[in-house]
Amino acid sequence: MTPESTIAAISTPPGAGGIGIIRMSGAQSLTHLQTVFRPLDSHCPYDSHRLYYGNIVHPSTAKILDEVLAVYMAAPKTYTREDVVEIHCHGNFLVLQSILELLLSLGVRLADAGEFTKLAFLNGRIDLTRAEAVIDVLSARTRKGMDMALDQLGGSLYAQVDAIRGALVHIRALVEVAIDFPDEDIDIIDHALLADGVGKDILLPLRKLLKQAEEGRIFRDGVSVVIVGLPNVGKSSLLNTLLQDERALVTAIPGTTRDTIEEYIDVHGVPVRIVDTAGIRENADAVEELGIERARKQIDQADLVLFMLDAVRGVEEEDRQLFATVKKKPLLLLANKSDLSEPSALDTSFLKGEKQSPVLHISAKQQQGIEELKDAIFKSIVGDQKQWQEDGCAPNIRHKDSLQRAEAAAKRLKDGLTATSTSDLLAIDTQDCLDQLDAIVGITTTEDVLDVIFEQFCLGK
Repeated sequence: MTPESTIAAISTPPGAGGIGIIRMSGAQSLTHLQTVFRPLDSHCPYDSHRLYYGNIVHPSTAKILDEVLAVYMAAPKTYTREDVVEIHCHGNFLVLQSILELLLSLGVRLADAGEFTKLAFLNGRIDLTRAEAVIDVLSARTRKGMDMALDQLGGSLYAQVDAIRGALVHIRALVEVAIDFPDEDIDIIDHALLADGVGKDILLPLRKLLKQAEEGRIFRDGVSVVIVGLPNVGKSSLLNTLLQDERALVTAIPGTTRDTIEEYIDVHGVPVRIVDTAGIRENADAVEELGIERARKQIDQADLVLFMLDAVRGVEEEDRQLFATVKKKPLLLLANKSDLSEPSALDTSFLKGEKQSPVLHISAKQQQGIEELKDAIFKSIVGDQKQWQEDGCAPNIRHKDSLQRAEAAAKRLKDGLTATSTSDLLAIDTQDCLDQLDAIVGITTTEDVLDVIFEQFCLGK
């Protein structure tokens, strides 16, 4: 990346659509646009942030490539704080590719993944937390996940981290004065008062952010929920009901499902990967046995298991044996086909001594008890919805690692203040904590870390 380079990429997803967009950023963006764009008005002024109608024409052959709208946006009021051009053409990949290839032939460089957003960060338009929020906006699977990403894009995480940084900077200033004037008769540092401030203004908000990081992981990345039970208990019917789609084949023949089937659903804002598995039983044929092996692997990786019983057939010895293999996982117990049986008829004595929630009586076929099941899934994963903190902040794994290191440094700082450690030691712990927070917002983040972050982006963003 050089200051003189102009980059370009297709910024809309592949496939046919009404509109496709090619984006350029760099000092030569307008020059390259004027080379290939023939506006309807031959005296086009190319005013900033204004769309102009015309054609993209190959300068050598005079061949029209497409009818387009083009916009020039002058720096610094752009996404990258450089001159930016967008060409809005028809959303056919062949059209987009031909225009992009024409620009590349003029000396424009193909943008790397996430390079436009990386420029926005490097040029100071956004901090690193906002840049990372762009990824979450693009990949959000639920409305709740989208809301959290938009809050972070608006600066909610940066504001909280910056407030902690402000408190640390104040402490560092006092400690540095104490280092510079060690022989003064007055005590420059009130150790007890500062220790109290570290606990209130630094440790407390850091721990709050760490708690939000785990909650944010659930809403951002989702969880895996596996449906487990004997053949013909209704696992595939439940999957279809949760999806409101005939995703899995349902028959009365045991062993119909021979492989895992996975789909995402939205459970009160949590992206839940629902996995339907082959019915686990003895004496299965070779193909079915492969499906059962995959089912066991999914169970091992699951965040939550939905253990299904047949309310009509009742609990059999195979149910008890299967339950014994999964009872150490977080579980919800479901009695399916409850529309055909009385709830009290199901023998649940095998659960005696097991710390499990009450049996949920549902009918996958009649779609009874499904909302109660979703509530139970959410509560099992997140806890009481009323306790969910609506702080609009979701630190990611990278943030969490730095927050944990910052918390450890802050704890050492507080302990040092309590023990009236020397100013030099206090300065080290203060700076360690500041360095971790600076890495979160991008003040001291290394180039290799930046590369890893922006490589997660799609081309054109």
